Amino acid sequence: MSDIVRIDTNQRMSRVVKAGGLVFIGGQTSADQTPDIKLQTQKVLEKIDGYLEKAGIDKTRLVSAQVWVADIARDFAGMNEVWDAWVPEGCAPTCATVEAKLALPALLVEIAVIAMG
Repeated sequence: MSDIVRIDTNQRMSRVVKAGGLVFIGGQTSADQTPDIKLQTQKVLEKIDGYLEKAGIDKTRLVSAQVWVADIARDFAGMNEVWDAWVPEGCAPTCATVEAKLALPALLVEIAVIAMG
């Protein structure tokens, strides 16, 4: 049985969990709540890059992503523009994007990823 490593843990959650050869990064939102999907997506992906680095890997190791967008009709294309520029060529993970009511009205996007450790 492999060890479980938790990174940036508090009483409620861990930002990153390494287990079974996988790295799980929980849903990330933008601290900058400017009403701009491209900016919020960029800020979320920067956070994910940082957590991947803390786990000792990078985005070429992504295997799955879940994306929640507050208004998919309005923001899907803008989010995808930033996402597509961020994902390394030939390393696109599986991905699901859905519309969802997020924790705060100012949040436009939340992203969680799984990568190989």
